[in-house]
Amino acid sequence: MNGNPNHLENHDPLQPHSHDNNPEPPYIDPTLIFVAPNGDKKEISLADLMADYDQMVIPAYTYMTDHGMHGPYKLEGVGLLDLINQELGPQVEWGEVEIISADEFGNRLYRDELVPAGFAPVLLCHRSNNEQLRRIQGLIRLVVPSETDNALRQVKWVREIRVK
Repeated sequence: MNGNPNHLENHDPLQPHSHDNNPEPPYIDPTLIFVAPNGDKKEISLADLMADYDQMVIPAYTYMTDHGMHGPYKLEGVGLLDLINQELGPQVEWGEVEIISADEFGNRLYRDELVPAGFAPVLLCHRSNNEQLRRIQGLIRLVVPSETDNALRQVKWVREIRVK
């Protein structure tokens, strides 16, 4: 696995949708790269994510995989829609966002999926059960509370957020 974020530009991790588990986490640096629809890029450190954006809590998150039920977990982080709105402002039109991890796994979400009816909003999680996520847990991970597909949309080690 290549930890170099520059190789992501020529790779489409969303097609096909598959992923092999890593025996080791791909990197230590949790800095995000936010890519606006016009191609402008901004780096967002974990410290910035915690200090410069509104924080939200999912008090009792559970999910199901082939290995059974997991949780409940108290998750803390930044709503993905809140981050996008803060970075772009209301005047910029966009329809989808791609979340790419440092190990080249990805997820595409459409704008209307970010706050689904009856579920908590999609979260860029950095804390679980009152503790900072550790490297093995993903440091910053995408949590999609409405997801029902064996946790395949949950992205660990979020590295890049591409708004389109």
